[in-house]
Parts: sequence; C-alpha cells; structure tokens
Amino acid sequence: MSAVRKIAVVTGAGSGIGRGVSLALAGAGWSVVLAGRKAERLAETAALAPDADLVCVPTDVARPEDVDALFDTVRERYGRIDFLFNNAGTFGPGGVPLEELPYSAWRKVVDTNLTGSFLCAQGAYRLMKDQDPQGGRIINNGSVSAHAPRPESVAYTATKHALTGLTKSLSLDGRPYRIACGQIDIGNAATDMTQRMRRGVRQASGELAVEPVMDAADVATTVLHMAELPLEANIQFATVLATTMPFIGRG
Repeated sequence: MSAVRKIAVVTGAGSGIGRGVSLALAGAGWSVVLAGRKAERLAETAALAPDADLVCVPTDVARPEDVDALFDTVRERYGRIDFLFNNAGTFGPGGVPLEELPYSAWRKVVDTNLTGSFLCAQGAYRLMKDQDPQGGRIINNGSVSAHAPRPESVAYTATKHALTGLTKSLSLDGRPYRIACGQIDIGNAATDMTQRMRRGVRQASGELAVEPVMDAADVATTVLHMAELPLEANIQFATVLATTMPFIGRG
C-alpha cells in the first residue's frame, strides 16, 4: 500500500462486478466511494470489508442531480479522485423482439448505461482536471456485446457500442490533463445477471445452450491491475471472458 491513500469511485457497487472491484480496491489500500441505487446493497458491500475506508453514497447514475451529489461528496470528503470505475448498467427486458421493445425500456437502458456513464465520467473529469496533482483514470465497463451481440439485445448492445466511443473520446480529451481512460469488455462473469447462462440462453441459431462462466474475482483482479498502472501507461481495451464461451469463432 502506498503512503498516500488513493481515492476511487465505483458505480453499481452493491452487487456483482462492482462489489468485487470495490473489495479488490479496498484490499489494496484504496479508499472507495460506493455508488448504487440501493443503500442496503451498498451497506452489504461495505460490511464485507469492515476495516476499509468505504463510503456509501446512494446514487442513480441516470439522474444528473444524484451524480452531482456523488462527486460533491467525493470533493468534500477527500478533495480529489484518482479512479472512476463506470460499472453501473442494466440489460433491460430479455427475450423481447426488437419490434416489440417499449420505448420506456429502451430509454431506461440508454439512460443508465450510456448517459449515466457520461455523467459520472464528466463529474470525475472535472475533479481530475482541477485537482493538484492533476489527473486520474477512468475505466468504462463495456461488454463482449460491443463486438458480438446476443439475439434480442438491441438496447444493451447499442449502448455498449456507444461506450467504446465514450472511452475513445475521454482518452483523447483527457490527454492534456493526465486523465487516462480505458475499457474492460467482460464475457460471462458469474453474477446475478448471468445466472440464466447456467440454465441455457438463446444462441444466434435460435437454440438454447448452457454457457460457461468465470469467477467475477478474475475481473476484479484485472480492473485493479488497470487502475494501479502509472498514468504514463494505459490499457486502452481489455477483454476478459470465460475461456470456452461462444464468442470467438462460430460458437
């Protein structure tokens, strides 16, 4: 652990990948601001590392006022931020044909996955640009869906493609201020969201097939490695996936 404790913000910290990354950062000596919609889930994450410096800030990333309050808390408590993991996201309703997807469902996915990531990146960027020493790192949680979509996943897939554009723009615009930005694309990590993969999920052929999953802790290890690089180095894109999932090739 370094002499100066680094400050991280993790969105979607109440479960799954967000919880795992938060605990990995805490275990490496970081102070971590846990952001998520459900206060009780954030408290559960914090209880798993009782000796760590973890702060729970209930936040709906799709609400600009919530995001403003989140980064106001970071500024007031720590005066700086070193790392944002833009993790909060939703898949939306599964098994709904494109022509039947309600506009409200589309908007919810876009508002959470894309607009929420933008708002949080903007909040972190402002702090990183103004603080002394200047700079920090942002990692966006993409998906292998940014490369190969699943059937009936138009909202999720479209937003994950858009996140890649956000990542590239943040990387470019952050250069003068020592703000690095990368993206991790994850495939079949074992979380509540992927439970259905163990029962069988629809393939491009229309068939149902059980898919392998990997330990979410392996994702957390990768994010921690990316986060702890010096700002002179950046992992622009990383793909971490269950080795034998149907992604490379034709299944």
